[in-house]
Amino acid sequence: MIDITKSYNKLSRKMQAKSVAKAASFGLVFVLGSCADGSGIGQKGFQNQYAVARDALERGLYVRATENYAELIPKSGPLAPRLKLEYSHALLRAGKFSDASAHSGALAQSLQGTARSAALSVHGTAEHELGLAAMAAGDRAAGKQHFLKASSALGEMLANDPQLDPLAAMAGRKSSIDTALKSL
Repeated sequence: MIDITKSYNKLSRKMQAKSVAKAASFGLVFVLGSCADGSGIGQKGFQNQYAVARDALERGLYVRATENYAELIPKSGPLAPRLKLEYSHALLRAGKFSDASAHSGALAQSLQGTARSAALSVHGTAEHELGLAAMAAGDRAAGKQHFLKASSALGEMLANDPQLDPLAAMAGRKSSIDTALKSL
């Protein structure tokens, strides 16, 4: 039973990562494409730097991706929310759950609509991972608090933008969290 759970969680994380990455990249590609008017935002240098960061994220070089995004964000202007989302996602994939939670949570507070939901999916996933770590360390109180935050974030995301979860990975994660909360 434990092996099945681990396999499901691993698959769920992969599916979630692809869903969030696709949603984020679609919005960013649209914005980058629409900024090629000479305003400075869509210049080749920025596009090339973004391509390097995005490629690192997609190839699983998460630490490199976080470093590249951290350099890009201060000069990203109106693209900052999208880059911050991808940065948060890279932090999540790098296993830096506290940082991913903090950055995506702050980002979600500043956004609305589907962009908020995308940030909440990263925030909820990071909080879930923090809860699992707290439970493994025997800290049930901290685990419960992280699970509550995760359930809330994922619940809002699923209610407002279910299309961000085409494979039901987030719904499965939320169900797992809610089941764990019942036993705490």
